Amino acid sequence: MNTVPAQEIKRRGISIVDEILKDGAVHVIKNNQPHYVVLTEKRYQELLAAEGEALIARVRASLEDIKAGRVRRFKSAKALMKAIDQEKE
Repeated sequence: MNTVPAQEIKRRGISIVDEILKDGAVHVIKNNQPHYVVLTEKRYQELLAAEGEALIARVRASLEDIKAGRVRRFKSAKALMKAIDQEKE
C-alpha cells in the first residue's frame, strides 16, 4: 500500500502525491489512520465503469430469477423479516 502522511503533503505539496501515484493508489494518512485514497483519473473511470457493469449484471440476474420463478413474495415486511430470521436458524 502506497501511503503518505497528510503532513507531508502539507509540507511538500501535491508533488509528493504525484511521485507516489506512479506506483498505484495513494493512501493519505491522517491521525495515524488511512483517511483518503488518491487515484489517477484513468483508474477512477475504470472503477466507475466496473461498478456500472456490476450493477447491470445484478439487475440481469434478478430478472432471470423472476423469469425462472426463483422469487418469493410476502404479504408484509413483517412476514419477510420472519422468513429471513428463520433462514438464519
